[in-house]
Amino acid sequence: MPPRENSNGGGGGASAGSPPQSTKGKGKMKDDDLSDEDLELKERLELCVLRAQDADPAVRGFALETLRQEIRTATSSMTSVPKPLKFLRPHYGALKAYFETVPEFDLKTNMADILSVLALTMSTEGKRESLKYCMMGSHDDIGSWGHEYVRNLAGEIIQEIQAEKKDNPFEVPIRLVQKIVAFHMKHNAEHEAVDLLMEVDDLEELHVQVVSTNYKRACLYITSCSKYLLTPDDLSALCLVHNMYMKFGELESALRIGLLLDDSKCVKKVFAATGDFPLKQQFAYIIARYGLSMEIHAEMAADENEKDALQEIVYNRKLSEGYLALARDICVMEPKSPEDIYKEHLIHRRGGIISSLVSAKQNLAATFVNAFVNAGFGQDELMTVPSASSGDGCSGIWLFMNEGHMRSSAAASLGMILLWDPDSGLTKFEKYLHSNNTDIIAGALLGIGIVSCGVRNNSDPALVRISEHMKTDNSFQRLGGILGLGIAYAGSQNNKVRACLSFILSDHRTPFELLVFCAISLGLVFVGSCNEEIAESIIFVLMDRTKAQLANPIIRLLPVALGLLYLGKQEAVDATVEVSKTFDGKIKKYCVVTLMSLAYAGTGNVDKVQKLLRICSKRHKKGGTRQGPAVIGIALVTMAEELGVEMAVRLFERLLQYGDHNIRRAVPLALGMLCISNPKVRIAQGFVHLGKGLLTLDPYHSNRQLLSPVALAGLVTVLHACLNMNSTILGEYHCLLYILVLAMQPRMLLTVNEDLKPLSVPVRAGQAVDVVGQAGRPRTVTGFQTHLTPVLLGAGERAELATEKYLPLTPVLEGFVILRKNPECHED
Repeated sequence: MPPRENSNGGGGGASAGSPPQSTKGKGKMKDDDLSDEDLELKERLELCVLRAQDADPAVRGFALETLRQEIRTATSSMTSVPKPLKFLRPHYGALKAYFETVPEFDLKTNMADILSVLALTMSTEGKRESLKYCMMGSHDDIGSWGHEYVRNLAGEIIQEIQAEKKDNPFEVPIRLVQKIVAFHMKHNAEHEAVDLLMEVDDLEELHVQVVSTNYKRACLYITSCSKYLLTPDDLSALCLVHNMYMKFGELESALRIGLLLDDSKCVKKVFAATGDFPLKQQFAYIIARYGLSMEIHAEMAADENEKDALQEIVYNRKLSEGYLALARDICVMEPKSPEDIYKEHLIHRRGGIISSLVSAKQNLAATFVNAFVNAGFGQDELMTVPSASSGDGCSGIWLFMNEGHMRSSAAASLGMILLWDPDSGLTKFEKYLHSNNTDIIAGALLGIGIVSCGVRNNSDPALVRISEHMKTDNSFQRLGGILGLGIAYAGSQNNKVRACLSFILSDHRTPFELLVFCAISLGLVFVGSCNEEIAESIIFVLMDRTKAQLANPIIRLLPVALGLLYLGKQEAVDATVEVSKTFDGKIKKYCVVTLMSLAYAGTGNVDKVQKLLRICSKRHKKGGTRQGPAVIGIALVTMAEELGVEMAVRLFERLLQYGDHNIRRAVPLALGMLCISNPKVRIAQGFVHLGKGLLTLDPYHSNRQLLSPVALAGLVTVLHACLNMNSTILGEYHCLLYILVLAMQPRMLLTVNEDLKPLSVPVRAGQAVDVVGQAGRPRTVTGFQTHLTPVLLGAGERAELATEKYLPLTPVLEGFVILRKNPECHED
């Protein structure tokens, strides 16, 4: 914070050694304008200034103490420039000059304290005299001079560091900094304390200074600031936050920071820090929502029954149950047909589904609409319609109304309808797996992957069923199985899946399209793992291509698969980027841009945004293939926080006006990424009926603190496929749309008791309020309405408990929240 300007309108006061300035002139208070009380104060202060220069040390000491008391009393609470500072302004130069001649140590330190405070309004801008004299003073209780004085000192320390010269380094006054930080922490100014410690590179000092009344605000501010710090400073800051949460026992927040750090040791440490089993269950729900596939080890839960119960939650085995409970509560269980979404009756074309959807493309479109609308509900009006000849509740009529490879998407849509319920869903595919039509088998294999998405099982039923039917020469059937494995085991880093897919990837007889989908599936399964062996395999595939294959638009998914391995890992991708520069020119630039944008996704790195903008600004006569991924890359890098999103939206407005056609084609996709499941822009309303309005595609959760790498991986893959839709989604590879299932999650708040039984309680749901840096306990929501759980949470909304009867085991009310009875609440 820069020093305050001169209260009288000038930049500085008298220089050292100059005579006292006249009180006459512009901005000076004349004696005739003063009240009797002010005139008496002015004369008393001037007398003290005169006696402070007396030859008698006792007289000097008494005068300085009088000045000290007058100034301290006036500056303890400032709403304007205190009168003593105004009256002493003409004498500032004389006092500075005399200070240089004072021999006594005690008197000199006292005088330095006074000059330091006077410099608050009298020092020449840029000279930082307040800090200069403070360092020569007593350092005793600097807070007694008032909050503005302490803030000014902190600002001058920061200015001194920023203006430091190599030949004249500034030695940070650590003891003074510690006192300033202690003052800020005591007076609800945690953000100012953090700012100062960051500038002096001593953020660890905060761990000593925080207490139980202010650690939450300090942690919240540091977490927000970490988005703007460079590596490794950002990781160090988050580690400090994790340690402070652990210190004060806020384990659920410590767990989220551990997930943000992508540190499994921190996660295990949180589990080991408590024996509270319901609290561990809440941890498991948080991990399941994040999408981390982890094993519960003995150090996390010693009891075998508890271990199994926690593993069941982590594996998302209860997600379908909670989702259907929400649907029943708000009465949306009844299936919807594509006709209900199209609302054809409004354009006088109402008719039966079978009679109106006559073309193959229309039937395919209806298949996807039906799948996404009824996702997870277990019933619809196309694929699960019972028939007299079908004993399993599934009719095959709609399946055979599709033609050729479109039947695969129709069969796979059953997996979307039965989403998150593999226990009963897998058996529904048995009859399709025994079909004579390879397109239907391919769709069934993909559907098995979809129904198992995000839900784990130690026996790996999806892998067993899919691998059995991949031992065939039919490429399309194998393609369905490969993509099914990628979706079913996304983020799991399952080595059995790796062995199966790596064998296909390394086989020189494997058709080109299977190599691409195999790489994509490996990228999804090992997203963010930086697995070098898989990266080498994909690089080899990229290098060993013919000219015809390099011209095939689907090859652009190979750089995406490679980039998924380094999703959000920043500098870890550098070596792979250098290797990619040796690729053929037709794919080299596309690969470099894609790797960079995925590695820095969600980081807000301004330098990378500028590089991507430079790529967009270059004109290409034949159209640049790397401009599309550069536009998407801008959205990926800037989506971490609100300011970056607003900046990117303004950039895209300009790109739409002045960019090449490749850029303009990619801008709607980038806008959709920035505002996904958020009606801020109209382009994001394409999936407004997703799960009848109960689902979201937003990869961010936990009040936008955590970014799910699996969800982002699914979105990025589909976005890159959309850059050339005629050759991918609108061609033979329409099944790529089902990869969006990786990002689909219920946007719900479901409260349960400690036995995990649904518990309906009142909550306030409204627009989220940013409380970072605010003192006290401000409201976290505004414009709220009170509802009974379960409730739906829209984009940008937050919920808080509206009863004191229960205590939530997590401060973030999203998804599954366990409630515990408040022992201090007694019913009347």
